[in-house]
This record gives sequence, C-alpha cells and structure tokens, in this order.
Amino acid sequence: MGSFQIEGGHQLKGEIQPQGAKNEALQILCAVLLTPEEVKISNIPDIVDVNKLIMILGNLGVKIQKLGKGKYSFKSDALNLDYLESEQFKQEGSGLRGSIMIVGPLLARFGKGYIPRPGGDKIGRRRLDTHFEGMIKLGAKFRYNKEERFYGVEAPEGLKGAFMLLDEASVTGTANIVMAAVLAEGKTTIYNAACEPYLQQLCKMLNRMGANITGIGSNMLHIEGVEKLAGCEHTVLPDMIEIGSWIGLAAMTKSEITIKNVSWEDLGVIPTTFRKLGITLERKGDDIYIPAHKDGYQIETFIDGSFMTISDAPWPGFTPDLLSIVLVIATQAKGEVLIHQKMFESRLFFVDKLIDMGAKIILCDPHRATVIGHDFKSSLKATNMTSPDIRAGISLLIAALSAKGTSTINNIEQIDRGYENIDGRLRAIGAKIVRTS
Repeated sequence: MGSFQIEGGHQLKGEIQPQGAKNEALQILCAVLLTPEEVKISNIPDIVDVNKLIMILGNLGVKIQKLGKGKYSFKSDALNLDYLESEQFKQEGSGLRGSIMIVGPLLARFGKGYIPRPGGDKIGRRRLDTHFEGMIKLGAKFRYNKEERFYGVEAPEGLKGAFMLLDEASVTGTANIVMAAVLAEGKTTIYNAACEPYLQQLCKMLNRMGANITGIGSNMLHIEGVEKLAGCEHTVLPDMIEIGSWIGLAAMTKSEITIKNVSWEDLGVIPTTFRKLGITLERKGDDIYIPAHKDGYQIETFIDGSFMTISDAPWPGFTPDLLSIVLVIATQAKGEVLIHQKMFESRLFFVDKLIDMGAKIILCDPHRATVIGHDFKSSLKATNMTSPDIRAGISLLIAALSAKGTSTINNIEQIDRGYENIDGRLRAIGAKIVRTS
C-alpha cells in the first residue's frame, strides 16, 4: 500500500490543468458497447477506476487502441458475452462501481446483462434499485443470486419503451436506463432524471451516434428508440470535482493558482458556493484565477445574520463530491458554517482526522457537521492518517499541505482512483510531496 509524505505550510504558485472528468468517462466508456462501429474518445483521465473499466471492456472483447495521451479507439464488433458469467468478471466487476453501467448497453444490444455487486467508496448505502427498476419497466426480467451477489437482467424478445418516474435522480441509474432505452422499441419517458453535465454529455454523444433523445439538461428525458447506433468521436469534459479541489487547495494554502480550461458553462453553482466561503476567484477566458488569500477568507452569513449552511443536492444543486472539500477549507475560514451532507450518511466520518489536526468541528450526526474556522490564527498540525475514500482523501491531502510539519497519508490508492498523477502535478506548482510504497 502506498503513502504520501507531505511537508505542509508552503505557498504554491502556477497553472494546473484539470484532468478529464472521471464520472463522465465511466458513462461514455460503457456507451461504446452500443455499436459495432468505432468510437474515439479524447481526454480520458489516466486513473485507477477508469483504467479498470477499460480493462473490463478489453476482457469483454472490445478492440481497444491507445491513440495518444488520453485518447482511445474502441470497437465492440466481436464481444465475448461468456466473460460476463465467468469468475474472472465476478472478481473484476465487483471492484468497480462504475461497471454497473455496462448492463444497460448490453441489455439493449444483446438482450442480457450481468454484473456482480459493485464496490466503490464506502460512503453509505448506494442501492441499485433505480437501475434495475428502470430496466424492468422496459421489459427486462430481473434475477439476483444472493449467495454470489450477482445481478442479471434479460430481455430475449427485446425492450419496449415505457414511461417511468425514477424514485431518485440517480446519475448512474439514469445513464444506465438511457443507454438501454435508445435501442428499445417505441418511446421512453424518464421523469426525475438526473441532469448533470456528464449525463448531458452522454446524451449528446448518443444523439451523434444516431439516438433520438430530447429534453437534455432537464429532469424529463424523451427517447425515441432506434434500430442501431453508429460510431462517433467524443471529448470528455474537464473534471468539475478536481476543479473544486484546486480552488480549495489554493485558498487553504494562500496560493496564487490558475486552473486552465475549466469549461465555465458546465460548473453550475460551484463558483458561487466557493464565493460564499469568502474565496475570491476570477474568470479569465475559460480559466479560473485564484489570487493568494493573504488576509484569509470570511464565510458569508444569511440575510438575517444566521450562519451559512452548505448542502448537497441533485444537479443543478451543489455536487456532494465537493462537500468534503468545502468542509476542510472552512477549518481555516473566518466564521462558521454548517455542512449538511444529505445524500450519503458516511461521507463525513473522516472529520475525526481533521479534529486530530486541530480543526474545530462538531459532528452533529452522520449527515451534518458544524465547522468553526481558525481564520489562520493557528495552523493545523501534521499527523498520520489514512484515506477512507476518494473525496475524503483529497480533502486530507489539502489539510496536510496547509498544516505545520510533515504528514503521512496512507491508503493513497483511494486518491489514485480519482486523481491522475496528483503528486507530480502538485510538485510542479511547488508542493513538497513524496510518494512512498
């Protein structure tokens, strides 16, 4: 298991380019299964979770060529569907939550899809009911082997369009159902659909392949089924979670950083939310410029003077993946904030590590934490800690880079799952970080 040794307390300076979006890449990669024709995808991040999915696609029989950094060609014209019921797949698929999204495309094109119960971050209950209930609405038969924890959906006679109201606006659930519905007979309407930019990207890509999807960007999608899809080219958006991470890093370390090519139009309320924490960020073309916050940053209050609450919500609300970042940078703000994590009940459980570093945090319950900022009057203390999940891991890394002394973060494989070459990119702007094994 790898570790990071981090010497904190240094100001950073320079430009940083966000990687391609992890959550989009996982959806887009699964969509290549919908056509036997070639699909070229650019700006794919070189991270553990995405590379695992590419490996699974290769084992399934997808012809894969690496065309350059972050650019691949995929051709799914001769798949080995027996792999789906093999012990190898049960082991490989269970290690990656994103693998659930191969089910929809396979069901649509071949009439069957299987998946072991997928892994991923331990951030609370992450049920799969939305995925399978949507596929059942389209006419699939569902089976579950409880002993082997193995799911299957089959539709040998094909899928038929249907109206459905999703019980939750699940991003991966919506993506899976959309990919199943594009080849279904007739019209499908998905109400309470997720509408994140990454899902919009998936729908736009599918339309370029020949699908007929309308309502993109709203919570009601209409899909007219087509007989087949063609190949296309697609470029993955920059990762909004990484962009938010770099904003937090700049503020917490009082560093002057420019984040390049962020696709401002797809950031939603993310810049506004960081400004509520008192962080100055400027739009320069399609870049974000964060000046050095030499005098710190002050959290806003509500109009009546009560202290700020920042909570997550389905898009266009604030993404839950950035609440960990907001929490850690609030520890050095001037003022107080209530962090309300509505969607996952275990995502705040890393705060004990920040408390060990000297942060003033009250964990009210599994979903809420109150943070009283230090206003940089005292530094966090270096410590040894372990990364429990991707987003907590990057938050602890930001805390360590601002702390006094040298910290150790273990289990950095969790960070590598979502952040490409993060130690190398941080060293390039002046961070003192060493990877050890």
